Amino acid sequence: MTLESLIILIYVLVLASYLGFELITKVPPTLHTPLMSGSNAISGITIVGALIATSELGFTTLSKYLGMLALVLATINVVGGYAVTDRMLKMFKKK
Repeated sequence: MTLESLIILIYVLVLASYLGFELITKVPPTLHTPLMSGSNAISGITIVGALIATSELGFTTLSKYLGMLALVLATINVVGGYAVTDRMLKMFKKK
């Protein structure tokens, strides 16, 4: 990896972090849970990417460990998101 590639990757990370923070702070609390349940699809894409990173495609050992970490964290995010969504939907059911 060249220095130019590393600088571009760091730039994308910083820009995505800033934009994500700005978007999340602008969401009203009443819309937060429905939007987070929709973002579980994005975590599903992260799981696919982590599976690719941990596969035997010639990547380095570091990328395999980082892919496994991403896989675990994205799975926790998806399961937790669906649990929160399920709990929220149970609040609106008739008794």
